[in-house]
Amino acid sequence: MDKNEIISPENLAYKKPALLNETPMHYCPGCSHGVVHKLVAEVIEEMGMENKTVGVCPVGCSVFAYRYIDIDWSEAAHGRAPAVATAIKRVWPDRLVFTYQGDGDLACIGTAESIHALNRGENITIIFINNAIYGMTGGQMAPTTLIGQKTSTCPYGRTPELHGYPLKITEMAALMEGTCYVTRQSVETVAAIRSTKKAIRKAFEASMAGKGSSLVEVVSTCNSGWKLSPVKANEWMKENLFKFYPKGDLKDTTEDK
Repeated sequence: MDKNEIISPENLAYKKPALLNETPMHYCPGCSHGVVHKLVAEVIEEMGMENKTVGVCPVGCSVFAYRYIDIDWSEAAHGRAPAVATAIKRVWPDRLVFTYQGDGDLACIGTAESIHALNRGENITIIFINNAIYGMTGGQMAPTTLIGQKTSTCPYGRTPELHGYPLKITEMAALMEGTCYVTRQSVETVAAIRSTKKAIRKAFEASMAGKGSSLVEVVSTCNSGWKLSPVKANEWMKENLFKFYPKGDLKDTTEDK
């Protein structure tokens, strides 16, 4: 076997999904977004839905997601992705429709759209990237920022007396009649990545089967916003975020409907 054969794609342990193109990503080194993009692309490809999927991305770090995954996309105003996804799915019920949103977008600016789309049981999947901060706009406090966590708008740490408490949007979604699958995952290890991919696949399949709304939260890092190296950011996430946002399925009625 010559050198070219050794490094050819078919001989690599990792094969980039075909839907993930060669456009360099704008995400910071160590960011979780790239891994989740890969998983979304893999699942769509494995489901054979390349030509029947519509993603919706609003304002936030993921605003350029359409540049990296070669499917149909629709841009939405800040926080309005679930409303746009609702319209697309109702017009094209045979399409796989999902939103890809950060915590500031979904849990603050778009709280109403998120809550009501989930409660109505729209047959869409919401992928929720929770890094407990506004990553794109300067590291401000988000609804998911932990008590004591420092950001550019709470430099001395979040306090409940001044800023209120962190919002557990996923726990809220699990209580709604319209949701069929609600889970919280992460992508900091190989095992976690495998679990998240399985969750995304289950959510996508549930939406195509007309079983209701699914929410896949991915607890993530923002090492640039947190002012930490990628390694330290993963450690901080495991030591702090996982305690307040524990991983696992919160609701699964996909076999009941």
